[in-house]
Amino acid sequence: MNDTVTNENLTSLKALYQDSGLPLKWEPLFVTPVFMETWWGVFGGDSQLNCLSVRSGGNIIGIAPFMRRGAEVTFVGNPDVCDYFDCITVPGRENEFYGLLLDHLKKEGITRLEMPSLRPDSTVLNFFADTAVSRGCEVSFTPNDVSSEMPLPPTWDEYLGYLNTKQRHEVRRKLRRLEEAGTVRYYSVSTPVEVEERYDTFLRMFTESRDDKAEFLTGQRETFFRSLGHNLSEAGMFRLGVLELNAAPAAMIMYFDYHNRIYLYNSGFEKEYDSLSIGLLSKVLSIRESIESGREAYDFLKGDEIYKSRLGGENVRLTDCTITVR
Repeated sequence: MNDTVTNENLTSLKALYQDSGLPLKWEPLFVTPVFMETWWGVFGGDSQLNCLSVRSGGNIIGIAPFMRRGAEVTFVGNPDVCDYFDCITVPGRENEFYGLLLDHLKKEGITRLEMPSLRPDSTVLNFFADTAVSRGCEVSFTPNDVSSEMPLPPTWDEYLGYLNTKQRHEVRRKLRRLEEAGTVRYYSVSTPVEVEERYDTFLRMFTESRDDKAEFLTGQRETFFRSLGHNLSEAGMFRLGVLELNAAPAAMIMYFDYHNRIYLYNSGFEKEYDSLSIGLLSKVLSIRESIESGREAYDFLKGDEIYKSRLGGENVRLTDCTITVR
């Protein structure tokens, strides 16, 4: 059997991603080459890129999007800007992939794997953990956070029907109050030029709408956000949603559009319109737009904010996994 493990660079990862003939499952969005390259360009620091592609019989069966620090590897990214992670695999070849990967990491002197923010359906939790235990490694799990998501129905009326009576009434009431306040328009932009034109306004709203967001947006994270907007809009994955009241932006949301799934990443609003629930309604209208454009799921991403469950989101537990190599 011709089994090989190759250390890929960001350019070769892009080529693998763009090869539509490969049956790799590039999920979630946060492990796509464009997202990893954007993160690496801002936060890579002293880490060593260690993205490992595994081939069996000459055919690629998976990629571990890792970076290395000494004898430890972890995912390229960090949980405060990358909501969850996984390895990229060929469905049905996961056990083989993780076995070959672990053998290689042992040979390379890796003694510890830190893999944070894993969904219950991740291949790490469903395949890698058992493979590691069977090979004598120590595996531990730590609760991390929750994410929230919901499937999207075919129509807006069906979505409203999924909400409980109180929340359905609240959504309709708040939309009516907003419409009574003036001329309302919601739209999204996606091209690099359109995004760039509105990005300063978005970042100002983001930092002014909540104190914790202002503290979060350090200079380094602002650089990352700007690079993310440019790079992902070039890749066709980025959207800025704009809610206008009387022809002026009143709230904006930053989200990703990938594999028929919407990822709500960040948001901001003008505080003068707080009494109109403008921040919440920008999300409501983005849900309606997502339904009308035929998207299948809406991911509110990490955090247990109450509005997510009120709008139909269901919690998904995220878990950290540590493997100590024996």
